[in-house]
Amino acid sequence: MPSTATPNRLQIASRVGASLLGGWAFVWGFTTLAITGLVKFGQTYKEASTAAMLLAFVVFLVAFCWAFAAASVARVWAVLAGGAALMTGAAWLLQRSLL
Repeated sequence: MPSTATPNRLQIASRVGASLLGGWAFVWGFTTLAITGLVKFGQTYKEASTAAMLLAFVVFLVAFCWAFAAASVARVWAVLAGGAALMTGAAWLLQRSLL
């Protein structure tokens, strides 16, 4: 059952931090993975970078809004930070295989 209590300052600060810092980290991982993947599949770096950066705006907007709409702030942090780490690690491994 949803709580009707007013959120305290710490909860609000955690949501704002998750939306900004977690969203930024998630988009960083997405962008690095997208650029590396597109280059791996034959696009030039400039084309891959442009495509990834254009998509990054939409991904950040979705992550930012979801951080405030989700029921659990702990889940928001886990998904955004975990996704960022996984995508950045996958991009690193993919880049290492390009060499």
